[in-house]
Amino acid sequence: MRPAAALLILGVWTLGVFGEMLRRGRTLQPLRLTRVKRDSPLVVGAKQQTSSAVYKRSQDITKSWGTKSEQLLRIDDHDFTMRPGFGGPAVPVGVDVQVESLDAISEVDMDFTMTLYLRHYWKDERLSFRSNNNQSMTFDGRLVKKIWVPDMFFVHSKRSFTHDTTTDNVMLRVFPDGKVLYSLRVTVTAMCSMDLSRFPLDTQTCSLEIESYAYTDDDLMLYWKEGNRSLNTDERISLSQFLIQEFHTTTKLAFYSSTGWYNRLYINFTLRRHIFFFLLQTYFPATLMVMLSWVSFWIDRRAVPARVPLGITTVLTMSTIITGVNASMPRVSYIKAVDIYLWVSFVFVFLSVIEYAAVNYLSTLRERRERKLRETLPCTCGIAHPGMMSTSYSEVDANTTGNYGMPEINGIKRDRTLDLGMESDPVTGYVGSSAYSSVWIDTHVIDKYSRVVFPGSYILFNIIYWSIYS
Repeated sequence: MRPAAALLILGVWTLGVFGEMLRRGRTLQPLRLTRVKRDSPLVVGAKQQTSSAVYKRSQDITKSWGTKSEQLLRIDDHDFTMRPGFGGPAVPVGVDVQVESLDAISEVDMDFTMTLYLRHYWKDERLSFRSNNNQSMTFDGRLVKKIWVPDMFFVHSKRSFTHDTTTDNVMLRVFPDGKVLYSLRVTVTAMCSMDLSRFPLDTQTCSLEIESYAYTDDDLMLYWKEGNRSLNTDERISLSQFLIQEFHTTTKLAFYSSTGWYNRLYINFTLRRHIFFFLLQTYFPATLMVMLSWVSFWIDRRAVPARVPLGITTVLTMSTIITGVNASMPRVSYIKAVDIYLWVSFVFVFLSVIEYAAVNYLSTLRERRERKLRETLPCTCGIAHPGMMSTSYSEVDANTTGNYGMPEINGIKRDRTLDLGMESDPVTGYVGSSAYSSVWIDTHVIDKYSRVVFPGSYILFNIIYWSIYS
């Protein structure tokens, strides 16, 4: 009897526990339904009734991890080797540019280096997809190789590359209606034909030209997306030698005899050169050398060791300045503004040396004539003839200008000529003729005139030069 009683008690206990569980389940079920209704979004309309709150919030398939981009865009279903709308009108491709930096301007190579963000806009219906929230999809450069993109290139470029740190700086954004934004970061070195005839007082205009390589204007219409506002620049762009005056855009047609007409976009910018650097390095030293060469006009003409090295030093210094300037310039076949200034300054320095050579030669010639005249005079036995110079040449004041010991007559010093009176000599009794022999002896007057002519001429040259080129 005892085993039967134990089984009966166990059965009763099991039924009690099972009944309690059923009672508690009925009590918690309304609470769960209430929580589900509170957490689920409000739905208006009877047609949107669903049995579960999980399916009431539909997800956008463009943000779903389970869908591949190739499958969503149906890349394998189309031939992307052909342009959009092949066989129809030209596909419009809008372009805008963000200039990040203008790195270098080279007069020797006649080129410039620019880093920019190049963006393309077009519509390719083959890339359209379904999106509940009209959201776009963004990809990196890996998808670019699988679809059609415009084949842009830079005309007259020497070097160019797309940045790849830390990955390729390429972005592709596709919208549900098939519109595409293709952006990349590029550094390009392009040719700039410079006119250096006014260097360094010049203003240069350079252009970066963008064009399709394969598609003519019948297949691809290239244009600036928002006109002149399509070109944006960084306000921090600055150059050491140039002031950036203006950026603007233009559009033209380029013709090739073998392929046809192409749309070409231009990024034009104007540069004005800073003159202060060249004033300190070229113009100011050249002017000082010319002024230094004028010092010889105030040095005694007989001080040969002082005047000759001074003239040679200034000539060699001017040659060094000219060589240094031309070493950093291209070998153009025309004369530049800086060449005119430097060579005119060189001529002034060279003429100061020639001036002393002329003074020295005429002085030597005058001394020979005086020596010859003294040899033709009769012996005076140490007594000077009336009217002759009272001092010898070696005693002449070095600061006089041609009046080498000339006697004063009525308070006026005789100038330029030496009058030798041939009258009766009270000692020897020699009677000469009353005729006078005049000899031109004033050669030092060249220095006197050079002190005025050289500075005046150089100042006049500077006035004309800076009025023309400034």
